[in-house]
Amino acid sequence: MALSGKPDSSPRGDQRSDVEERLTQLKRELHNRLIQGIDLAAFRSMDEQQLRIEFRRGAEELCRQRPDLISLTERKRIIEELVDETLGLGPLEPLLRDPTVSDILINGPRQVFVERGGKLVKSSLQFYSDEHLLQVVQKIVSRVGRRVDESSPMVDARLPDGSRVNAIIRPLALDGALVSIRRFGQTRMGPEQLVQSGSISREMMCFMAAAVQARLNILVSGGTGSGKTTLLNILSSFIQPDQRLVTIEDAAELQLQQPHVARMETRPANLEGSGEVSARDLLRNALRMRPDRIIVGECRGGEALDMLQAMNTGHDGSLTTIHANTAHDALCRLEMLVGMSGFELPMWYIDRQIASGIQLVVQTARLCGGVRRVTQIAEVCGVQQGQLVTRDLFQFEQTGVDSLGQAVGIFKACGVLPKCFSRLKSYGVPLPKELFLTGAPTMPREEIPLERKTTPPGAPAIVPASFNPEVTA
Repeated sequence: MALSGKPDSSPRGDQRSDVEERLTQLKRELHNRLIQGIDLAAFRSMDEQQLRIEFRRGAEELCRQRPDLISLTERKRIIEELVDETLGLGPLEPLLRDPTVSDILINGPRQVFVERGGKLVKSSLQFYSDEHLLQVVQKIVSRVGRRVDESSPMVDARLPDGSRVNAIIRPLALDGALVSIRRFGQTRMGPEQLVQSGSISREMMCFMAAAVQARLNILVSGGTGSGKTTLLNILSSFIQPDQRLVTIEDAAELQLQQPHVARMETRPANLEGSGEVSARDLLRNALRMRPDRIIVGECRGGEALDMLQAMNTGHDGSLTTIHANTAHDALCRLEMLVGMSGFELPMWYIDRQIASGIQLVVQTARLCGGVRRVTQIAEVCGVQQGQLVTRDLFQFEQTGVDSLGQAVGIFKACGVLPKCFSRLKSYGVPLPKELFLTGAPTMPREEIPLERKTTPPGAPAIVPASFNPEVTA
């Protein structure tokens, strides 16, 4: 569907509009009657599946009472929409059931855009009014104990499937509520799927798996929608199952599969302006929880200092993400965030903490046509002449765009051995030197470690046995 176009002013278009308006009015009337007929005492003990059956039965009965107004096809549609409106998120439910939708962007009640396959298109779905849209927003945020109103018109939340939600309402949103929903796939993407999608080469994935096993501290960097959280989930799958992991997020969306995970989520202030629990508060508390590794969903403030201190005081193998355009920019942004901690620290001290705390920066990007790539894996080499120094180990080099307008290119090694090369061996995950050489032939399968030392049933191997060692670009 096109993003813009002239409205259909033909008689046929007017007729369609009249039909839609009639169905909308009827649906609102039936919805009110359905709500009024609810027996709360009877429904309180039912699970969601039972509730759907009962509400569908009630909606069917109401529709049968109006045979003169709607056809059989319209009746089936209205019944589903009534159930979605009562038990779900109304017009959003069909989009949330569509596995091809990766983003839902709402600009007021009449404009709903969706992203499919990297392309943004306008949906035909709409809300009745500003009030209807606001009701859906309130339903979303109330489920996770958040609030949004005129005194606090911005909110971050999540859906039950882990999808990330941001909403901003009037008076800051001038034309009605603005809602952004970042979907996460129903099936959890693994390392093999990421390679098959062309987002990363097999050699790069092999190195990242070994780096996680060797407990290197890793900073995942990238822009909005570049795949940082997806990559963080995949990297976490290589962590040994006998380790205690503590996660800290603003809106919980990580899907760690290890048996020993302590999940924490920040909390905004209440109506009186008190009760806020920040990422920094949770990080400080996490240090008292005997974590083997700490995973912070995103560093965006003064908690960056506490994260670095944790990485430098025995919590090796910790992971976090940051918004930046290159690996070096990520470190510069980290400097700025540490400066927001409230402590007047000299820059040389901040840089020393970063250089000793972060070993690898993994850069993700969303390129032409919506394709996502790991564009850079860089190691932090230290501080030289007062500047943080990085060195690229792997890169994605874009060579053009294809017939669909999507970026194409090649993954390549940069021809240098990482500083952590001997450390990988000491942790039992040695890699062949040829993996890092420019133009080196693809490594034979037997030379790449395929199994982690303690792999529980169902957990991914350090490099899945199904990996074909050919490079995928």
